[in-house]
Amino acid sequence: MLYAQVVLPLAQPMYTFSVDETLGVGVGDAVVVQFGSSRFYTGIVWSITDQRPDYPRIKPILKRQYTTTLISPETQRLWEWIADYYMTTVGEVMRMALPSLAKPSATSFAEIDERSIELPKESYIALCEELRSETGLAEYVARHSRRAPRRTEILDLISASALERGYSDGFVPRRLLDISSDQLLSLRNKGLIITQERDIQGDEGVVDFLCPTLSEAQNVALTAIRTAHSESKVALLHGVTGSGKTEIYIHLIADALSRGESVLMLVPEIVITSQLVERLERIFEGRVTTYHSRLTPLRRGRTFLRLAGSAGGELIVGVRSSVFLPLPRLGLVIVDEEHDANYKQSDMSPRYNARDMAVVMGRIYGAKVVLGSATPSLESYLNGLSGKYAYVELKERWGDGVLPEVVVSDTIRAVKRGERKTHFNRDLILDVERALSGGDQVILFQNRRGYAPYIQCRTCGYSPRCPHCNVTLTQHKATSRMECHYCGYNIPTPTQCPNCQVQDLSLMGFGTEKAVEEISRLFPNARVDRLDGDTSTSERAFKSIVERFEARDTDILVGTQIVTKGFDFEGVATVGILNADNLLSAPDFRATERAFQLMMQVAGRAGRHNDRGRVIIQTAQPKHPVIQFVALGDYHAMARVELAERRSFGYPPYSHLVRLLLRCEDYELLRRASHYVAGLMRQKFGGRVMGPVSSALEILRGEHRSEVLLKIEVGASMQRARGMIADVVRQTTDNKEYRGVKIIIDVDSW
Repeated sequence: MLYAQVVLPLAQPMYTFSVDETLGVGVGDAVVVQFGSSRFYTGIVWSITDQRPDYPRIKPILKRQYTTTLISPETQRLWEWIADYYMTTVGEVMRMALPSLAKPSATSFAEIDERSIELPKESYIALCEELRSETGLAEYVARHSRRAPRRTEILDLISASALERGYSDGFVPRRLLDISSDQLLSLRNKGLIITQERDIQGDEGVVDFLCPTLSEAQNVALTAIRTAHSESKVALLHGVTGSGKTEIYIHLIADALSRGESVLMLVPEIVITSQLVERLERIFEGRVTTYHSRLTPLRRGRTFLRLAGSAGGELIVGVRSSVFLPLPRLGLVIVDEEHDANYKQSDMSPRYNARDMAVVMGRIYGAKVVLGSATPSLESYLNGLSGKYAYVELKERWGDGVLPEVVVSDTIRAVKRGERKTHFNRDLILDVERALSGGDQVILFQNRRGYAPYIQCRTCGYSPRCPHCNVTLTQHKATSRMECHYCGYNIPTPTQCPNCQVQDLSLMGFGTEKAVEEISRLFPNARVDRLDGDTSTSERAFKSIVERFEARDTDILVGTQIVTKGFDFEGVATVGILNADNLLSAPDFRATERAFQLMMQVAGRAGRHNDRGRVIIQTAQPKHPVIQFVALGDYHAMARVELAERRSFGYPPYSHLVRLLLRCEDYELLRRASHYVAGLMRQKFGGRVMGPVSSALEILRGEHRSEVLLKIEVGASMQRARGMIADVVRQTTDNKEYRGVKIIIDVDSW
């Protein structure tokens, strides 16, 4: 009898089950087991032994779930690293890694079968045996080309596609042929073609891709990256916006696919990369697989199963969760916009950083790694300076593109001189006017959605707040409601103060909705659109807005952070940053870095092709160092100043920041538990411990929140520190007094 250690998608250790050898179960297989008295789960076999553990009763594995092995030895090592580093269980890693339909659970064995998914088949088409011979097709075409020209043209197309793409058996995937179903049915009825249903596999064959021609600077950068990879180094590609980083990625992808290797390209948000995906699909036809949360559960599950059974040669473009996909023969990992905070998972365990995991994957899978950004994270930049990463820089825009001129517009001075209309300084109004009169487009960036961030009674100072979260409600004019952007609580917009009953409510601040209203009033003939979380609620809605702007059916696009990333619009001449000050005032040690990155990224949308664009930054702090760094486009100066400050205070990248977040509905219990945890931490770590302090969101969804922070200097043993932290958490949760308090550990907190 054999015995298997099985991982279940629970915050639990592995459990042992007996293995019937007739099931053909191996390490990495998905299996169905009964856990408890009335629950059935899909688990992963982690190891198998013939040594019976010392348990009185061992339940059996009931069935093997899929014919394909889901988890490779490399993936096992990655999951174990994640569980260890981010202080979680392998079961929680599995819960996040596998799509819901790939790990069905139920209250009965029969229900598991009902919920299981199967890998879909794909249609393949080939000429009949007679036409696949050297002379067969030529003779048929010669006889029928005049009488049936379309038919012979299609037969030629099938034959040429098989040859060009290297399909040795003559069968070509149906999706690669531009032929109607009626035409194929007619050919099959005449016996001229054969169709087969096969498992979906990655494309094979073609090794020559039509890659874009590179400039001299791009060729130098590509050579430097290839040299770094030959030395097993991660390459950090620091290229200004519009410098052509994507063209370099394409050449590296072509190299890997030509070797039959798979490529993982990570992007911060899939909906903002539609232009990138379309371009990759044109070059790597039929090879691009996208993976993100907006896909249906069925499609996510089938994608996972297909990749698990693939032989390689895959190109996956996806968000952070794509690092958990089974990646056959992984040869290259690209992290585009590697600085982006979206790569950090912060909502549930494991709270991983996909950028850091990409580097670990390179080591485990033996894959090459490229991190790319116009504004690299300071962690990656320091690794580049120290020689840990190969640092490759592109300083100029590709082709005829010129970096935009940046103008700092003093809001306070504009008010004093009467040069400000609503929320727009005269400098920006004139630039928008100039762009529109020249037939160009405008992007306006405001980092708040809604109509107004909050409303306030001018008589008593009251502002409506969320009863579940310690935040003010945001006014949305289109729906006449006030909403909490954290938990979704909403109320009708009051017409009088609920506190003093006076009709003296004022709108405070402004969001994208109000900006659209005001810019439309200033430019009534302009076609204005809005791109934010309220208007892009679906992929279709998002694409519709972007396509209208790309087709120049929109003159002015107002948006939040979404407009700062990944777009390449030819017609944008002017970019306006409406309120830079709210980017500079965040209570976060990364505020300077993030403000610089956001402003530089949105500025990079201007003048990307021919004429030089202009960027207008509206601010009440024109002399602020970050504003000056953005005006000069000087990333290195910003990095030097910020790194010096981080070093003096011991913040990342000179330390690892571990956050212990405590949550409880009982405020007094939370307060006592927080001081208890902080005291235990200080016993072990001394002055490295900060807190406890209330979280920035002190109450969220009805729970009070506090934090204890720990700084572990780079060079100290993180493994030892994690063990000591685990002891503190265990000691606290074992204490009956604090059992109502939840403790969340966030390693490398953002």
